[in-house]
Amino acid sequence: MEDSRDKPKTRARKDRPGRKYLWLALSALLFALMTYFMFAYPRSFVGPKQPIPFSHRIHAGVKEINCRFCHSFVERSQNAGIPSIRKCFFCHKYIIPQHPEIQKELEHFQTRKPVPWIRIFFTPDYVYFHHRPHVGWNKIDCTQCHGDVKTRDRLVPVDFQMGFCVGCHRKWKAQLDCWLACHR
Repeated sequence: MEDSRDKPKTRARKDRPGRKYLWLALSALLFALMTYFMFAYPRSFVGPKQPIPFSHRIHAGVKEINCRFCHSFVERSQNAGIPSIRKCFFCHKYIIPQHPEIQKELEHFQTRKPVPWIRIFFTPDYVYFHHRPHVGWNKIDCTQCHGDVKTRDRLVPVDFQMGFCVGCHRKWKAQLDCWLACHR
């Protein structure tokens, strides 16, 4: 009588049809993850490409230009506003005036054609928001809502929602009566 322990152990390799599909699926998943982390994920932290590149990192950070120089309506208007091209040429008439992007901006200025900037910060249409009570009277720094823009070349879009505002109003012990302050 033969003992099964005496037989040499040979492992029969069975070709399972599902095994090929498993490896194919894992490879596809790995490829998709690599593609996402190489291309899509880093872009989620970068704002949209503007028609004329503008770096808040250089202007507000390196050059230390105050937000109010460019956004001069911040204390007297509902919107801080995008500065006029004329404002840009206070400096760029003398600083790198031959740079190709400054030349594009000069073309807009000379033809009086507005630059089609892509909006970054949004509040819903039904919300009344005014910068004056925030940055004018209460001296809240722009970074409280807009983040540390002086470290960014391209700003990431922000859609301000009620929870953000209410959280900030609670933090600063500001008015929470929505119908008097925000919704009109």
